[in-house]
Amino acid sequence: AATSDRVAVVRAMPNTPALVGQGAAAIAAGAGAGEDDLAWAEGILAAVGTVVRVPEHHLDAVTGLAGSGPAYLFLVAESLIEAGVLAGLSRPVAEALVTQLFVGSAALLAEHGDAPALRAMVTSPGGTTAAGLRQLEHHGVRAAFLEAVMAATQRSRELG
Repeated sequence: AATSDRVAVVRAMPNTPALVGQGAAAIAAGAGAGEDDLAWAEGILAAVGTVVRVPEHHLDAVTGLAGSGPAYLFLVAESLIEAGVLAGLSRPVAEALVTQLFVGSAALLAEHGDAPALRAMVTSPGGTTAAGLRQLEHHGVRAAFLEAVMAATQRSRELG
């Protein structure tokens, strides 16, 4: 928003799910921006998803997590689809199952908000999920996600 004596800058980092009204965006007050300016920007971005306010120095972390995050999840989806095909499913069946897996899991997470508890709810001791999770942990999937976010955050800092 502009006034006669100043130009307000609100920095924003939306992500690609905004294309379907399910984005995650962060905004930060830049030079000359006040509460009215933040509220204006928040109102615009809220039309295409969730908006959070962060200090400006956190926008690189937002970029590494939420800006790049859809690509991380799409890689997971690609991998799960391929695993389904290798396990004997047709590609269309694997794609349909994985797509709904993401939609349903996101809805559960949005409703309950506790990823560790939800994971525990799905995991029976000695069961199939526990076997799969052991492999993921053994192969460092958690660490890989942490490193991916940190690398993307660092690259955002470098790009300015």
